Amino acid sequence: MKPTDIAAPDYFHKVVDCQWACPAHTPVPEYIRLIAQGRYSDAYMINWKSNVFPGILGRTCDRPCEPACRRGRVEETPVAICRLKRVAADFKDDIKQRLPRPSPKNGKRVAFVGGGPASLTVARDLAPLGYHCTVFDADPEAGGMMRTQIPKFRLPNSVIDEETGYILGLGVDFKGGHRVESMKALLAEKYDAIFVGSGAPRGRELDIPGRKEAAANIHIGIEWLANVSFGHTDRIGKRVIVLGGGNTAMDCCRTARRLGGEKVTVVVRSGFEEMKASPWEKEDAIHEDIPILNYMVPVEFKHVAGKLIGVTFQHVKAEFDAKGRRNLVPSGDPDQTIPCDDVLVAVGQENAFPWIEQDCGIEFDKWHMPKVDPKTFASTNPKVFFGGDAAFGPKNIIWAVAHGHDAALSIHKMLSGEDITERPLPEVQISSQKMGIHEWSYDNDISNDKRFKVPHRDKVIALKDIRAEVELGYDVKLALGEAERCLNCDVQTVFSTSLCIECDACADICPMDCITFTGNGDEDHLRQRLKAPSPHPDQDLYVSSDLKTGRVMVKDEDVCLHCGLCAERCPTGAWDMQKYFIEMTYAGSTCPTKSRSAA
Repeated sequence: MKPTDIAAPDYFHKVVDCQWACPAHTPVPEYIRLIAQGRYSDAYMINWKSNVFPGILGRTCDRPCEPACRRGRVEETPVAICRLKRVAADFKDDIKQRLPRPSPKNGKRVAFVGGGPASLTVARDLAPLGYHCTVFDADPEAGGMMRTQIPKFRLPNSVIDEETGYILGLGVDFKGGHRVESMKALLAEKYDAIFVGSGAPRGRELDIPGRKEAAANIHIGIEWLANVSFGHTDRIGKRVIVLGGGNTAMDCCRTARRLGGEKVTVVVRSGFEEMKASPWEKEDAIHEDIPILNYMVPVEFKHVAGKLIGVTFQHVKAEFDAKGRRNLVPSGDPDQTIPCDDVLVAVGQENAFPWIEQDCGIEFDKWHMPKVDPKTFASTNPKVFFGGDAAFGPKNIIWAVAHGHDAALSIHKMLSGEDITERPLPEVQISSQKMGIHEWSYDNDISNDKRFKVPHRDKVIALKDIRAEVELGYDVKLALGEAERCLNCDVQTVFSTSLCIECDACADICPMDCITFTGNGDEDHLRQRLKAPSPHPDQDLYVSSDLKTGRVMVKDEDVCLHCGLCAERCPTGAWDMQKYFIEMTYAGSTCPTKSRSAA
C-alpha cells in the first residue's frame, strides 16, 4: 500500500465518526471538551455555526452521530452527544454579543418560501453578508415544523423563540401569515434568488372503507399536531388509535394521552424493530403506558350512522422472497376490531407543490418531486433552490440544516458571478497537543462509566400538562460525567517515520492491538496480517512510508481509541497526538480551492 496522505482534508475527518455522520458535520468532540471545561457559551457557538439550532436539536435531533460514536469500542452505549448539545444551550451565558452584526445591504434580494429550519439556515448564512432576506410563512411565527409538529412537552416554545429570534435578529424580514400561492407571482417580484423550504406539509391519507363516513373523528396526524400547537384543539376522545410507526405517530400518541386519551393504542403494520420511530421515542411512549401493536393492517373504519366506533385490522406476517425482499401477507388469524372514539393517521408525509405552476421553469420527476441537484440544491430554474423536506422528502431537522448551508453557498456563489458547482474545500487545522515530553493538553483517560440517564419529569405530573417538558436535561455534574466518556477521536495519533527506531513499544502497549509493524503488501493481504485482523474495509488503514528495516507501520483506524498510550510510551517522540479540527465551508468563507492543499 502507498503511504497514507494525512494532508488530505477528509482523511482524519473520516476517523472522527460522529462528526462525519452528522449531516452538518458539527465538531462534536471539540464542543464536548468545552462542556467538560465548563465553557458552555463557547460550546454553544461552535454548535450554532454548524447546526444552527443547538437548543432545539439538543431535544429533537434524530442523532445520526450516536450510532457512529466510537465509544462502542469500549462498551455498548454511545456518548449522549445530542443531550450534551442541550447542556451547552441550557447553561450558556447571553451570547447575543457574539452573533454576527446585521450588515449593510448589498442590493441583492432573496425570498424564502417557508420559515422552517432549512430556510432559516440559509437566511442565517446570507443575512450577515448583506443580502436582504424575506421569509414567507403561512404560520404567524417562525419555526415551521419545529413549532407546529413537535409537541411542547418535547420542545418548549421558549427554546424555539430564542433560536429563531437569533436568526431574525440578523436583519431577516419575516412575513408571518403570508402563504405563497404562486411561484410565477413570486418570480415576477424580481427576487435575485428564491429558496423553497416549505417542508412536506401534507399527511398521507388512508383510503379504506368508512373513511369518509367517519371523517369527523379521523384526523391526519401532522395537521392535528399543528392544531394542538396553536391551541385550536385541546381535547380528544378517551379511546384513541394511532396508525403509523414513525416519530410523528409517537408524538401523536403521547399528545393524545395529555388531551384526555385514557386508552391510547399505536398500531403498526411492520414489526417493532422495523418501525421508523427512533428507539428513544418508542421507549418514551411505552413508559407512558401506550401499547404498540405490530403486524396489523387497518382494513375498515367501523361506524354507526357516521359515528366512529372502531377500526378493523387484518393480522399479517413477514415473508421474504429469494432476493431478501420483505412482503407482508395475511397470517390466517381472524380480523380484529379495536373500539375507539378517535383515530390519528400518521402513516407518512408527502410534498405538495400546487402553488408551483408547470410553466415556470421548474421540472418535476415522476414522484412529483422537483428535480434538485443533490450537491448545489439548484432546481432547473437557475434562480430557484430547494432544501429540507421540500427537496428530497421527509427527514430530520439536522438534514434540513445541512441542506441550508449548501444552498446558501450556492446562492452566494451564483449572485457573486461564480460557478456554483465549484465547492471550496473546508478549513482544516492540525495542532499538536503536546505540553511536555509525554503529556498532552486533554484528558485521555478512558473512563468505564456507563451512559448517564437524562432525568425525566414524574410521569403523573407530565401527563397532566401538555406543555410540561418531560426531559429535564443533564445538570452540571451529570454533564461532566457524560462528557468525560468521549474518547476525543479528533485528537489523532500522528506517526513520524524518520523518528521511529522500530522498538515496537507502541505496538506492545496498545490496548486494542491496532498497531502492527510488518512487511508491506496489497490491502486485502495486509489486513489479514495485522495483530488484530481488520474485517471492515470501509475504515482506513494508516500506513507509513518504509522504515529502515523495510517494514511499515500499519494502524487500524477502526479500533484505535485515541488513548495516546502509543505516544506516551514512544521513547523518540515518533508518535504525536494532534488535534484535527475541520470546519465546513459556508457562504462567504475564504478557504482553499481544490487546486490548493487544504491541510
